[in-house]
Amino acid sequence: MASHRLIQHVGKTYGLRVSEGLYDRLNTYYFVDGHALNDKARLAKVAAEEIAQLVASEGGKANADAPPSIMAEEEVLAFLQGDQGRKEIEMALQALDDLGVHGIPKFIIEGRQVVDGAAHSSVFVDIFRDIEARGEIAGGPIFASILGVDDETIQRGSHYSEDELVA
Repeated sequence: MASHRLIQHVGKTYGLRVSEGLYDRLNTYYFVDGHALNDKARLAKVAAEEIAQLVASEGGKANADAPPSIMAEEEVLAFLQGDQGRKEIEMALQALDDLGVHGIPKFIIEGRQVVDGAAHSSVFVDIFRDIEARGEIAGGPIFASILGVDDETIQRGSHYSEDELVA
């Protein structure tokens, strides 16, 4: 749970691009490199290095108003050893259970419709065409309020705009 708490904290602090980059790195750390997520000292070192690299690559875009200082390895370790964010992660797990999500990959569309990651592409096409025909999204992100992610962070998102990709 500590790594989940850290990813959520990083998302709220530096933005979703940085937290998703950290998530990708920790997946490689665990699934490819074979390191344990409960080795908090080692995890703190890898996470601090990745956070520093990701924030630097953002060039201040993560939080343009007042960029937060980059978490040092010691700060990451202290966070991992604490309980900050535990309640939010437990509430998110409960929300997933309430939706009937007991495994991954799953997609939650409009905050209510759960689609298995192995679903045929036609399932997704039908859902998105229905949304397009309605002209609006019926629901929003279900975890933002649970995890304490503000609207600005959600609106900023985690993906580059076409203008940023061209530049």
